[in-house]
Amino acid sequence: MTSGHASALLELLGLLRRGAPVEQFDRPAADARTAGAGPAEQALVAEATRVALDIRRTLDQHRRREAELTALFDTAGDLAALRDLDAVLRAIVHRARMLLGTDIAYMTLNDPVVGDTFMRVTDGSVSAAFQQLRLGMGEGLGGLVAQTARPYASADYRTDDRFRHTDTIDNGVREEGLRGILGVPLRVGTRVIGVLYAADRAVRDFAPDAVALLSSLADHAAVAIDGARLLEETRAALVELGVATETARAQSEAMRLAAETHDRLTRLVLRGGDVADVAQEVAALLGGSLVVHDGDGTELARVGTDPVGPPARGLAASRSGGRAVAVDGVWVCAVLAGPELLGSITLGGRGDLPDTERRLFERAGLVTALLLLLRRTVAHAEERVRGELLGDLLAPAAPGRVRDTDSQTLRARKLGVDLTRPHALVVLHCDAALRPRLAAEAARQARARDGLAGLHQGRVVLLAPTDGPGPLARSLAAELGQSLGAPVTAGSAGPAAGPEGLPGVYAEALRCLEALHALGHTGGGAGLPDLGFLGVLLGDGADVGAYVERVLGPVIAYDTQRGTELVRTLEAYFAHGAGLARTKDALHVHVNTVVQRLDRVRQILGEDWNTPAGALEIQLALRILRVTAAGPSRPRPLPKAPVPRSPYPTST
Repeated sequence: MTSGHASALLELLGLLRRGAPVEQFDRPAADARTAGAGPAEQALVAEATRVALDIRRTLDQHRRREAELTALFDTAGDLAALRDLDAVLRAIVHRARMLLGTDIAYMTLNDPVVGDTFMRVTDGSVSAAFQQLRLGMGEGLGGLVAQTARPYASADYRTDDRFRHTDTIDNGVREEGLRGILGVPLRVGTRVIGVLYAADRAVRDFAPDAVALLSSLADHAAVAIDGARLLEETRAALVELGVATETARAQSEAMRLAAETHDRLTRLVLRGGDVADVAQEVAALLGGSLVVHDGDGTELARVGTDPVGPPARGLAASRSGGRAVAVDGVWVCAVLAGPELLGSITLGGRGDLPDTERRLFERAGLVTALLLLLRRTVAHAEERVRGELLGDLLAPAAPGRVRDTDSQTLRARKLGVDLTRPHALVVLHCDAALRPRLAAEAARQARARDGLAGLHQGRVVLLAPTDGPGPLARSLAAELGQSLGAPVTAGSAGPAAGPEGLPGVYAEALRCLEALHALGHTGGGAGLPDLGFLGVLLGDGADVGAYVERVLGPVIAYDTQRGTELVRTLEAYFAHGAGLARTKDALHVHVNTVVQRLDRVRQILGEDWNTPAGALEIQLALRILRVTAAGPSRPRPLPKAPVPRSPYPTST
C-alpha cells in the first residue's frame, strides 16, 4: 500500500468519525486523481469510499434506531407516570413528527356515539379548518384506516384515487397544504379507537421503517388512552362508592330521625294532643315558624309567626304532587285524606330543607290529617246531636201533650246554646246538589254564632241568637252564596224568646222563603218585615202598627216634630190620582206648596217612594193608619228616627 492509499484511507476514517456529509466522501478519490494516481490506486480508493459510505449508512441507521428507541422509552415513561393524558398524547404526536421528519403529525379518535372520527391532537398544523375536521368511517385515508384497522400511506393524497374523497376533507387537506400522508390505527386489543398520522407538505413515499415506527408510537398512544379510560372508570367507581356510602349513611340517619319523630308525635297524640300541640312540636324539630289551616283556610294553629295564609300556588302543587313544596320563601304541605284536602301546613324561616327534614315535615302532615279526621268525626257526632235537638225544637207538640221546654233548654245549654236569649230562625235554600255543602257551611256558621243548624223536613235550617232576623238572613245569603259559588236564598223570622215559640217561627220563616222565590228574589235574604205588606199578610201575629211605623214612621215623626202636614198631603195626593192640580185644590194651597211637600217626602223616604211598589206600600200604610186612628186603640208611638225601608219591592 502506497502512502497515497494510506492518506486516502485516513481521510475517509476521519470523515466517518466526524459524521461528515455524504458529498465530502468523494474528496479522497478526487485528490487521488489530482495527484496522478494510477488506475489500480484509484480503484482501491473508490472501493474504500464505497465501504466508508456503507459504514456511514449503517451508523445513520443505528443512530436513527437509537433515537426511535429513546423516544419509545420516553413515551413508556410518560405512560407509566400518566400525569396528564393530553400532555402524553401531545408528546407522542410531537415525537412522531420529529422522528419521521414530517411537516405535521396529528391524531384522530373515534366517536362511537356519532359514528365518525374527530381531530384530537395536532402538531405543526396551521389551518383551523383542518384542526376541526371530522371524518366519517371509510372517508379519506384516515376514515379508511379507522374502518379497516390497517395502515395506509399515500405519496400524494390529492391525486390518490384509492380513497373516498369528500369536499370537507379535501378542503381541509388543501388548506393545510398536505401531500404525502401516512396513517396507522390506534388499537386496544381488536378494537380501533383512532388513527395516528404523519404528513408532509410535499410528495413523499413512506418507507416500511416509518410505518413500523409510527405504528409503535400508535400502540403507545392506545395504551395511554385506554389506561386513562380505566383510571377514569376507577375514579368514577370510587366516587360512586363514596356517594353510595354517604347515601347509605344519610338514609340510616334519616330512618333514625324518622323513627324518633314518629315516636314523639305518636306519644303526643296518645296523650291527647291536638293540632296546636303537633304544630308546636314540629316547629321545634324543624327550627322554623309553622301555621296550620283547615280546608277552608281557617287558621287552626300558629307558632312563631304572624297570621299568614298558605300560598294558593304552593298548596295546589303540593296537593297534586303529594309532596311538600317550596314557594315564595316558605314550604307548604297539603294535608290530605286520599284526594280530599283537609287542610295545609306552612313552614317559614327555612330557605332550604334537606330530604330528611322534608320527610319529617310531610310526616307532620300525615299526623295532622289523622287529627283532623278525628276532629271531623267528633264534629259529625256533635252535629248529629245538634240536629236532633233542632228537630225537637221545631217540631210542634203532639195533640194533648205539653212540650218539655225545660229539657230542651238544658240540652241546648250543654251544647253552648242559650235558648233564654231571643233567637231568629233562618230557612236556607240552594240547588239540591249543593245541599250537603250548604248544610256543612250552615253548621260552621251556627257554631261561630253560638247557634244550631241542621236539616229539618229536608230543608237547611239555622237558629242563632239575634233580634234582627232580616240582617241575619241577608248576611247568611251573601256569605253562604260566596262559599258555595251558587245562589243561596234565606228566609227568616223571629225573634222567639224561648223554645215554645220556635215551631211558629219556623213556619213564618218557611213562608218568607217561599215569598222570596215567588217575588223573584232568589239568592237574597230577608225577614217578614222586609217584605212590606206581604210580610204583614204572611205573618202569624201581624203587627200592623210596626208596618205603619216602618213605611210612614219617618214622615209622621217629621210632622210631629215640625207641625207640618206631609201625611195629609200624601193622603190627598193619592186620593186624587197623584194629580198636583186636584191635590192643591183639595188642600186649598198653592201648587208650589204641594210640590215642595212631596219633595220633602222624597228626601225622607227615598227616591223610590213614588214607584208603583213604593206607592202601594205608602197607600196601604195610610189606609191602616186611618183605620187604626179611628178605632178604639191607636197605634203605639212612632219612632222619631228614620227606619230603613224594605229592600224588596212588592207587587199585587
